[in-house]
Amino acid sequence: MTDAKQANEFDNPLAAAIYDLAEGSREDLDHYATIVEDLGARSVIDVGCGTGVLAILLAGRGCAVTGVDPAGAMLDVARAKPGAEQVRWVHGTAEDLRTLVPDASAIGEQQPGPPVDLAVMTGNVAQVFLTDEEWLGTLRAIHDALVPGGHLVFETRIPERRAWEEWATWGSSTFQVDGVGEVRDTFEVISVDEPYVTFRADNTLPDGSVVPSESTLIFRSMPELERTLIEAGFAIREVRDAPDRPEREWVVIAQRSARG
Repeated sequence: MTDAKQANEFDNPLAAAIYDLAEGSREDLDHYATIVEDLGARSVIDVGCGTGVLAILLAGRGCAVTGVDPAGAMLDVARAKPGAEQVRWVHGTAEDLRTLVPDASAIGEQQPGPPVDLAVMTGNVAQVFLTDEEWLGTLRAIHDALVPGGHLVFETRIPERRAWEEWATWGSSTFQVDGVGEVRDTFEVISVDEPYVTFRADNTLPDGSVVPSESTLIFRSMPELERTLIEAGFAIREVRDAPDRPEREWVVIAQRSARG
């Protein structure tokens, strides 16, 4: 979902409660489940796992899954879901996997565990790392968490398709939140300074009070993605189309060197 710097925008119970309602049924994640099967992965790290939809889906299909997210409120929602006990939840970032000891509610061993076959970053995760330093730090941490020859799969919007122009038309939506009532979610694009786009997604409560949220995403070109992946020890093996956003988004399948 986010890196540590933007986690605070999602690390509140209201944002976490609304997240699944706003995202809907998430059929887009079936594409990732298919890729996991295609690659024969049996162990997966879901980096920026958010409310755990994909992590729980993959665990239910027999994968050993670790869900990692810096937003504790999102992990609280994830842990409360059916099937969550099959996932090891880590409150932190990909870089924390090198040294992090998960909290007492995490299942399994208390150490981060052995290298895994596959890491995934869905949604906006790959676009929240705004500098090369942040992005390369995450890529290198994932590289270190993978077995030699393991894979990284992530999605990122194609800059030329200018997704923010569509976002500017979204306006507002309302959601019924248990224990809160009707919440109005208002979306607004604040600024476009390519490759950066900043937007707000404020939530208005029944009493009129507002819970603000502001985020910035980076839209990297394919040459930039390829350069940074190579620098972090990966090679792009395939770029697929996103079934739910055809010709608007890349789904990148990269592989760690088999030499370790």
